Amino acid sequence: MNERLETLKKARGRMIEDRDAHAKVLAAPFDREKAERARNKFVELQTLIDALDRAIAGENSV
Repeated sequence: MNERLETLKKARGRMIEDRDAHAKVLAAPFDREKAERARNKFVELQTLIDALDRAIAGENSV
């Protein structure tokens, strides 16, 4: 596995950990302010994870 692919996979793993933390806030008893921030951050992180998935797929096809 090349170094670039390894870096992308590590970044993806860390973003998933961050996303999961925000999912826990969303699953907790409702607090409007916390839930709103967590929702926005969750969507931002999921978009980044999707981009990393595409980058990993691109590296695999090379």
